[in-house]
Amino acid sequence: MSYSAWPLGQIPEENQRPELKLLKEKGYPVNDARDAIEIFEKTIAEFAGSKFAVSVDCCSHGLFLCLKFLKATGQIIIPSKTYASVPMQIIHAGCKPVFEDVEWYGSYQLKPYPIWDSAIEFTKNMYRGGYQVLSFQIKKTLPIGRGGMILLDDENAYIWLKKARYDGRNLDIPYDQDQFVCPGWHYYMTPEDAARGLLLFEKTPKTNLPSVSNPYKHYSDLSKQFIFKD
Repeated sequence: MSYSAWPLGQIPEENQRPELKLLKEKGYPVNDARDAIEIFEKTIAEFAGSKFAVSVDCCSHGLFLCLKFLKATGQIIIPSKTYASVPMQIIHAGCKPVFEDVEWYGSYQLKPYPIWDSAIEFTKNMYRGGYQVLSFQIKKTLPIGRGGMILLDDENAYIWLKKARYDGRNLDIPYDQDQFVCPGWHYYMTPEDAARGLLLFEKTPKTNLPSVSNPYKHYSDLSKQFIFKD
């Protein structure tokens, strides 16, 4: 990485988070702090079976960015029993959530788009195609504390999502030389969280059951919530 935009050197060493230093001690090729992000993304893509992976600050924002990339419009059908941020992100993306009373396990589709909410799923070769979004929240199998990942095979989407998650920026170009080609959001994963993800991944079993065994019983019925009614 030829251009370093991450201001790690501005933080006194005694106040820095330890994860990046631990990665270097383990032999990871981390010359720039953001190398940890690329290594983490490639590691998860290989693990899941996708061609690419784009890290984000949370699964909810990953779903939102996928909806924006696909220029989603109209109604989007999801299970009525899921986490509340999913229909909220659908609304934020300019669409309308429609609920169906259906049981699901591991992942479910945001119909009719090829987007999968896989927040509770994390197991080897899990990629099923399209845009599959993971969660690394503290209760999940890879418990970074916050963060997510978009699995995908589409190179054009990969390029767009990498810029869109970080204010539309190309982080390989100095800020004062960058030419913005798309609006972006402040949804990036920090290098320290990516480094933590790699350290946790080393100790995480590669075959795992979903972190919620029965989502239909675990989540409340969102179709009954006032904010989601017509």
